[in-house]
Amino acid sequence: MRRFTELIQRQLDLFEREQAALIADCEQAIRAYDAADREDAEERYSEYADLVETGTDLLADLRDNFAMTMDEEAAEEYEDAFNRAVAARLPRFALEIENS
Repeated sequence: MRRFTELIQRQLDLFEREQAALIADCEQAIRAYDAADREDAEERYSEYADLVETGTDLLADLRDNFAMTMDEEAAEEYEDAFNRAVAARLPRFALEIENS
C-alpha cells in the first residue's frame, strides 16, 4: 500500500476538485433526507443514494482505469490501497466501491 499512497492521495485530491459539486450535492441531499418528514424520507434517501452511486462509480472508474496499466499483482495491491483510502477519506463512497 505504501508505494501507492502519494499517487492515491493525488487521485483523490483531483476527484474532490473535479467532483466538488457532486460532493456538495451529496451533503445537501443527506441534509434534506435528515430534515424530511416521514412521507418524503424515502424519496429523499433515494436521491442521496443515487448521488452516492454516481460518486462511487466515478471513483471505481478512476481506480480501474489506472489499475489496467499495471500487472495483475500490482493492480490488486493498488486497488486494495485505493479502496482503503476512499474508506478513510470519502467514506460515503466506500460502501460499494469494492463491488464496482
